[in-house]
Amino acid sequence: MDTIPNSKSEIMESQKDTQLRQWMMLKRVPQQPRQITARELTELLAAEGFEVSKRTIERDLLSLAEIFPLTSNDRSRPYGWSWLKNAESFTIPSMSPLQALTLELAKDHLAGLLPASLLQTLAPYFKCAEGVLSSGDGVKKLASWRKKVAIVPSNQPLIPPHYPEEIIEAVHSALLSEQQLDISYTSREQNEAKNYPVHPLGIVQRGAVTYLVATFYDYTDIRMLAIHRIQAATVSELPAITPENFDLGVYIRQGALGFDESGEIKLKLRFTEPAIEHLLETPLCLDQQVIADQPGWMCLLATVPDTAQLRWWLLGFGDQVEVLEPLSLRDEFAKMSSSLHDIYHL
Repeated sequence: MDTIPNSKSEIMESQKDTQLRQWMMLKRVPQQPRQITARELTELLAAEGFEVSKRTIERDLLSLAEIFPLTSNDRSRPYGWSWLKNAESFTIPSMSPLQALTLELAKDHLAGLLPASLLQTLAPYFKCAEGVLSSGDGVKKLASWRKKVAIVPSNQPLIPPHYPEEIIEAVHSALLSEQQLDISYTSREQNEAKNYPVHPLGIVQRGAVTYLVATFYDYTDIRMLAIHRIQAATVSELPAITPENFDLGVYIRQGALGFDESGEIKLKLRFTEPAIEHLLETPLCLDQQVIADQPGWMCLLATVPDTAQLRWWLLGFGDQVEVLEPLSLRDEFAKMSSSLHDIYHL
């Protein structure tokens, strides 16, 4: 049921809402001989977030037909609406509420991965999306979607490091144009920045930190560079060279973000029943097996990349997991356990 605005601000919001709804309607009306009914338009607009009655749509169509070359086929019910066959084609520069919501979500969650130059180009669209989602009651429910969804990190939240705008812009520009990048970089092991020419291959965001995937000089081994440790960056005129058959997705799936990868290992772990429960719904790998063990415990078998990330993950379970195999990993955890005992021993 349509609502009646009371205040001046509500009237303005209602006018904006009506205007946007009518733009959406005009975009959905086909040209003769095709046609669309008021009920079909009502359903399409409802999917876009406009909850109005079929009667309102019929009134809108009659009103718009006095201005635009629209016609209705009143020879049979339900009446079908069309643009006149000889009507001059034109486009209406508008954005649907669904498109606006998509853009707003993209701005929230992908801004760190989009090229800086593209973000500047998209600024007018973001502003338009903001205006569409605040246009009035018709899209209020859709606009509130952002408040009803969230992405929560599975690890301890950290404050992101500072990323100078000029460095981000240079990194994005070099990656987008496939050119080399001259950087001044300070690694964890170094106290002073050193200069390197690198070949950008991709950008990966892992938690609070964003990394540049690249190769150095003419070498083909792939490195991960924390972008916040880049002290200076200049786009070179030389083209970047990509290693043969390099694929960023494959590189990540092979365990690159776990750091210090040493191939795959076959794990055999003993978990308490409460600790293993989530792994029954979200397995470690496709070949994972879970079998009964001693009372209160379950045994898990899985083939996974041998990474530092694996060790951090296992340590998070504390005394609810026991590493059984491989023996080399069990020895590592035995030594860590001994060290922890020495630290906390009273």
